[in-house]
Amino acid sequence: MLVLPVLTYDPLDPATVNNPYPALAALREQAPVSWHDGMSSWLVTRYADCTAVLRDHTVFARDRRRTVATVPAASLSVQSLDPPDQADVRSLFMNALRAQNLPGLEARARTRAAGLLHAAAEQPSFDVMTGLAAPLSLSVVCDLLGVDEPPLAEFAAASDAIMRSMDGGLDPALVEPGRRAREELTALVDSWFADTGRPSGLLAHVRTRIPAGAGEVEELFIRNTARVMFQGGYSTMTAALGNALHTLTRHPDVQYRLRSEPRVVPGAAEELVRFDGPVQGTSRTATRATTIAGIPIPAGDAVVLLFAAANRDPARFPAPDQLLLERRDNRHLGYGWGSHSCIGTRAAQACLRAALDALRTHPTPLRPAGTARRQPSATMRTFAVLPATLHP
Repeated sequence: MLVLPVLTYDPLDPATVNNPYPALAALREQAPVSWHDGMSSWLVTRYADCTAVLRDHTVFARDRRRTVATVPAASLSVQSLDPPDQADVRSLFMNALRAQNLPGLEARARTRAAGLLHAAAEQPSFDVMTGLAAPLSLSVVCDLLGVDEPPLAEFAAASDAIMRSMDGGLDPALVEPGRRAREELTALVDSWFADTGRPSGLLAHVRTRIPAGAGEVEELFIRNTARVMFQGGYSTMTAALGNALHTLTRHPDVQYRLRSEPRVVPGAAEELVRFDGPVQGTSRTATRATTIAGIPIPAGDAVVLLFAAANRDPARFPAPDQLLLERRDNRHLGYGWGSHSCIGTRAAQACLRAALDALRTHPTPLRPAGTARRQPSATMRTFAVLPATLHP
């Protein structure tokens, strides 16, 4: 009989929310594949095991309907389908993304970031999340989609409710607010698709290339994918920016290198996401009995891949707890992997590079200015408040 080690891992414990990496390292080293009662899932922590699961769409399903689960219509999108079912919709969005002027998007993001930093510098201190990360992310994702920005406060509240509902397995009270917020954003995205007067942007490209014979279900997938790209892109960018800038305030030597060596900015944007990324993990369901790293996984069991643990796996990343701007072969899981990776990864990377470039050329460096507070979430690693200053 196989005896598994028993480790305590509470992703919503305040100490873990503040710094999950010691607990994740213990899991990775002592129980790389382990059952978690609270999540009713198997936790997978090693990079090689995570990528093996992500590659195997036959055995490990993202589409829960393949395991006789009921999925609300509002949750059906390219992110909830598996190959080959997702191929047409994913291709539609990826082709639309390739058609966009991403260098121009990055240049506009750099200008916007510089303006936000200038405004922040006029205050003794400011909240990085509300003063830079959130407005810049909303600006970039709306620029990419080719739509007007909704009111930031209202949209941020809806996005936060959706993000928190992803932890509904740990706290069922989070599910209903997330459902209502999803309905609100669905109505907004539907209005964008109905506005045929917008000639440019990713959504215009998608709208004009929906197959003539597309049925109601396929159109639903497309609209839901647009909503996921809008809200998911915003929340991921916002979290990534907050984490990256927080890391830089704690590593002034790294910030100094960025300011003095522009060539390291692209590598820094990747390494900062690996070091403290926004997306903590993703889930799959075993379609049949199988094994992961020799551990039996019964058919129908959920599997949670902990990207935050995999991104610090020493078997994949030498000196994983060090921030190395020139790290080579940095294929982290910060934006996911393969056919379920974030569709807007290239835009998210451009947004982070733009922010780093604007900070690099700002007259003064970013410094901490108070106590930061993390958002309690097992799914997205982000800040609720991140005080900082641009004054000496």
